[in-house]
Amino acid sequence: MKRILTMQDLSCVGQCSLTVALPILSAYGVETCVLPTAVLSNHTMFNGWSYLDLTDKIPEIYEYWRKNNFKFDAFLLGYLGKSALMDLAERAFDDFSADGAKIIIDPVFGDNGKLYGGFDLNYVAAMRKLLRRADIILPNVTEACFLTDTPYPENYDEDFVLKLKNKLKELTDAEIIITGVEFGGRIGEFMSVKFLWHELLPSKKHGTGDIFASVFTAHYLAGNSLENACDSAAEFVRECIKQTDNDHFYGVQFEKILKRGK
Repeated sequence: MKRILTMQDLSCVGQCSLTVALPILSAYGVETCVLPTAVLSNHTMFNGWSYLDLTDKIPEIYEYWRKNNFKFDAFLLGYLGKSALMDLAERAFDDFSADGAKIIIDPVFGDNGKLYGGFDLNYVAAMRKLLRRADIILPNVTEACFLTDTPYPENYDEDFVLKLKNKLKELTDAEIIITGVEFGGRIGEFMSVKFLWHELLPSKKHGTGDIFASVFTAHYLAGNSLENACDSAAEFVRECIKQTDNDHFYGVQFEKILKRGK
């Protein structure tokens, strides 16, 4: 059984980040260990929230991990929130990687051409540096644009996405999968030299990127190809959206899909 460390925030209420990564990876048979970077009362789509920053606690956690000689076969990084956490992530790679450990990074700092609240270009620069350590990266189009200093266009085509990927290749030797590519009435991913297209649903939901990254990682660690892992993750997300009640505004009810089997 593979052991993975996923490093991201924990929202006590709301289906995103650790509250989707832990159950999904576990359901797929991956021993899932977590490193919460912060604890939120609820995620930020709700009306107000509390935020407990755990950055200063992480070195103490590492101290006990060293004493117990913990090692991980893979790392999945999602929403980190602070540039200081990039250095701590690198320390985890250096100190706790089993032989051949894979590093998968979903940058999670923006969408629709804009940075999420609380992020700035200094954070983007720190993430750009961290991506050098990755084996696989999963930026969406907005994140890929910011990482490569490319203006985000209102409309784009296949040629634009290909150029974006080539710019990312200058930053990292990682496998690059650009997610959330949307034009021509379709949505999908771009990897290697091909697009993987899927059905474009009329509604968009919070937390689907976190779910995609978790399912993708589970399939990849099980030995599936990158393409098959992408297709499986996209299908899982699509079914989650379809099965989510109309009045469920803050995420998708992924539990329904896990309950009936992947």
